[in-house]
Amino acid sequence: MAARSIASLSLSFGLVSIPVKLYSATETSSAVKFNMLAKDGSRLKQQYVSEKDQAVVPRSEMVKGYEFEKDRFVLFSPEELKALEESSSPSIDIISFIPEKSVDPLFYDKAYLLAPDKRGAKPYALLAEAMRQSHRCALAKWAWKAKQYVVQIRPSEEGLVLQQLLYAAEVRSHKDLDIEKVEVSQPELQLALQLIDQIATDSYDPTQYVDEEKKRILAAIDAKIAGQQVVASTPVETQGTGQVIDLMEALRASLIKKPAPAKPAAAKTAVAEAAAAPKERKSAKRGAASTPAETVAAPAPAKARARK
Repeated sequence: MAARSIASLSLSFGLVSIPVKLYSATETSSAVKFNMLAKDGSRLKQQYVSEKDQAVVPRSEMVKGYEFEKDRFVLFSPEELKALEESSSPSIDIISFIPEKSVDPLFYDKAYLLAPDKRGAKPYALLAEAMRQSHRCALAKWAWKAKQYVVQIRPSEEGLVLQQLLYAAEVRSHKDLDIEKVEVSQPELQLALQLIDQIATDSYDPTQYVDEEKKRILAAIDAKIAGQQVVASTPVETQGTGQVIDLMEALRASLIKKPAPAKPAAAKTAVAEAAAAPKERKSAKRGAASTPAETVAAPAPAKARARK
C-alpha cells in the first residue's frame, strides 16, 4: 500500500521555500499488542477513581493539575492549557547548516521522511545535492502538535530526512555516572584491535536482523488459536557478569574462536517468514497454524503433518 503523507509543509531557507510532504519514517503498528481482559474473556473498561471518596470520576469532570509541592496542585482548565500550546506551523525554518556528523545520535528523537510536493522537485533535489557535496546538514525550528522542536534536515541516498532532536535538558551525560578512569596497556589494546578487525564489516544491513521476540510471540499466538498449549522455551545460557581475571587470555581466546560467516540469504528468508506470520495466524483459525517445537507442548506426528 502506498505511503500516506501526514502533512503538507514548506521547507524554508533564505528566500527559498520548498513545498514538501511529511511521512513517518518508522512503523509502530507492527508491534504485537495484547488487550486487557477479564478471566472470562470479556473486555475491561478503564476508570479513574478519586482517592478522597473512591468514587468513579467521569472524564467530563476531570481537570489537569501540576504538583508544585507534595499533594499540592495548581489546576488548569482545558482552555488555559490550550492557550499555552505552541501553534502548529506549516513552515520548517532552516536557521543554519552544520557539519553532517556534528549532532550526537543521543539527541535523535523521532524521524520523518520528506518528499517534494507539487512544484517542489527541483529546489528539493538542489538542496539535497548541495548538502551532500558540502557534507553538511541543516538545523531548523518547527512547531508541530503543540510543541516547538529543533530538527535536523539531512540528506540520504534517496531524499531528505527530518530528525526531531532532543533538548540538552532531556539528554543525560556520562559525566553524571562517575565512571572510574583506568589505563589500558598497549598489548591489551593491540589484541582488542585485532578482535575488532576480525569481526568488522563495512556497512550495516538491516535485512540481516529480524525481531526474534515478535516471531516467537506470533508463533505462540498461532499455537493458541489452534488450541495447543504454550510452554516456556529453553533458557539461553549466558556468561556471568563478574570481573574478568585475565583480560589478555580472554582476548586471545576470543581471537582463536572465529565467528561463523554471515549468511544474508538465510537472514532474508527469516525476514520473509516474519512478514508471512500474520497470514499464518489467519489460517490457524481453520486449523492449519504453524507449531514450532519451542512454543508448543508436543509436535504433531509426522503422518499428521504430511496430511496437512
